[in-house]
Amino acid sequence: MLTLAQTLAFLAAALVLTATPGPDNLMVLSMGMSRGRRAGMAFGLGCALGCLSHTLLAVVGVSALVAASPLAFGLLKAVGGAYLVWMGVQAWRHAGRVAVGGGSDDGASLRQLFVKGLVANAINPKVVLFFLAFLPQFVVASQGGVPVQLGLLGLLFTAQAALLFGALGYFSGRVGAWLNRRPAIGPWLDRLAGTVFIGLGLRMILTK
Repeated sequence: MLTLAQTLAFLAAALVLTATPGPDNLMVLSMGMSRGRRAGMAFGLGCALGCLSHTLLAVVGVSALVAASPLAFGLLKAVGGAYLVWMGVQAWRHAGRVAVGGGSDDGASLRQLFVKGLVANAINPKVVLFFLAFLPQFVVASQGGVPVQLGLLGLLFTAQAALLFGALGYFSGRVGAWLNRRPAIGPWLDRLAGTVFIGLGLRMILTK
């Protein structure tokens, strides 16, 4: 099971990273702005639930490493930490380069939009790498039950993403207009996420 401190730290990092303007949440915003709040919510829910496939891969892959060698698990966390630092540096370098657009109306039904979001997230190799790097940073191997910890962390990430993406879809018109009127906000959100990435990565690299 997860400790309270472990859960709160994970949720704080997950919320910051999910809320930062990126391909998924900007597509949710654009979909809601062009098709309406129901379309934005359907697409956003699909994107969020796509995280479950990455959670399964992380549980199977990381658990196998732990069973095979604690040293391999430590190496995975170190490599994952380096990857998160790299992502953080990229976030700082490219801060504010993504803008909210008006989206496109292709006539898709709510069900089709849900599936589109689900598939887009599930087959994204960058999200796979992110989960393999991010989730293990919050696993405490000494507590035991590593597969359970990974699974719970993945479910927590999916749940908060579903809530946030659903809210983005519902309030997409207002949020999109607010962001477009305040272009200076986007870069600072990117930098905040980059700082979180770098902090998590350095923590894992420097902590034995």
